[in-house]
Amino acid sequence: MIDKERNNLYPVFLKVNELEVLIIGGGYVAEEKLTFLLKSSPDAKVTMVSPYYRKNTIKEAQKASVKMIKDVYKKEYLIGKHMVIATTDIPEVNVQVYKDCRAENKLVNVADNPPYCDFYMGGIVTKGNVKVAISTNGKSPTTAKRLRQFFEEVMPEDINQLVENLNSFRKTIKGNFEKKVQTLNKLTEGLIN
Repeated sequence: MIDKERNNLYPVFLKVNELEVLIIGGGYVAEEKLTFLLKSSPDAKVTMVSPYYRKNTIKEAQKASVKMIKDVYKKEYLIGKHMVIATTDIPEVNVQVYKDCRAENKLVNVADNPPYCDFYMGGIVTKGNVKVAISTNGKSPTTAKRLRQFFEEVMPEDINQLVENLNSFRKTIKGNFEKKVQTLNKLTEGLIN
């Protein structure tokens, strides 16, 4: 029988240095999500709320300007936030966070609980200005991790220099948008051959 489930994810790259991110929780999963977020976007605007924090979570938060609030989750903490990640070990709290976010049209991810996620935090490979995101539609984060490791190895180290050079060249191309696209497409054909 063929799996009729469709992958309806639409990949986007969010400027989390311009958005407000809230992480509910201070344990191992919160640390993992924070580490992933800051690795991908070191200038992310992050607030964390938890009645306790692991030492390593505190250490990770101190690497950036993460605001840490020592308290239990309250709906008021959603004010002004664009994106929320719930990581507590209390399922009822995580579901309440999800419901509160949905009621206020805020993007929410309840860690390790795909039905309560508007987005997934997939594997990401970054080399300068080149960023590749990998998702398994929430089915296998381990596979996304392995694919990330694969792409980190095969993506050329000088890919960022290529992008910088093409950006400079793009600015010199005369003509309309269509002409520029045709010129750049011809120039970059060699990347896939």
